[in-house]
Amino acid sequence: MTGAGDQVVAYVRGLIESGGLHTGDRLPTERELATKLGVSRPTVRAGLRKLSTLGVVRSRRGSGTFITDGPPVLGSEPLSFLAALHGFTRDEMYEVRRILEVGAAGLAAERAKEAHVATMADEIAGMFASIDDPQTFFSHDIRFHRAVGVASGNPIVASLAEMVSGLHYEHRRDSAKNASQRDLRVAAEAHRRIYHAIRAGDAAQAREAMNEHLLTAQAYQAEEPQPGRLIPRRRG
Repeated sequence: MTGAGDQVVAYVRGLIESGGLHTGDRLPTERELATKLGVSRPTVRAGLRKLSTLGVVRSRRGSGTFITDGPPVLGSEPLSFLAALHGFTRDEMYEVRRILEVGAAGLAAERAKEAHVATMADEIAGMFASIDDPQTFFSHDIRFHRAVGVASGNPIVASLAEMVSGLHYEHRRDSAKNASQRDLRVAAEAHRRIYHAIRAGDAAQAREAMNEHLLTAQAYQAEEPQPGRLIPRRRG
């Protein structure tokens, strides 16, 4: 049984697979899609929302809906549901992050382009400039890890790392405001070591620095007064 909008999703997927649509291309208007497929405009909107959740399209106010360009993005919503159902622990999340991000750091050291390295440098500078503002620091932290994933040159690795990190950061946002300046400075220095290894093209050192950073962050958060499970399971 298909849901509202599935016909739109299938149509757009068919165009992409046949080469009729490419990254950055503009989709037909809602009216045009509704007429082409013989469905209502609310059904078209439902399909576009599904495609947006999948990271396939992005709407631009006043311009229309476009096939996403740049690296693919997988939202953390499906993983959030699984976390709510199964009660993922913080240690489980860090274990997955190490599997993905340590490898991504090594690949980034081998493949990063100048623009990737420049982005990482900007985020490092932002971290040191916001030592007294944990929330802003946290935003730079997120973007640094995203930049490493993109610099890996593997869109699958980048997308999976982004999805897992997205869930972690979603549940870390509130507690992050309690971080001390000392702890943030230590974290900034750890990110700078990762950056230097990637810039130097030293894959082994980049993996080691990323692994050390994640282990340290895991140990730090284990001392925070919060439950081990990211989202505790609820029993009826």
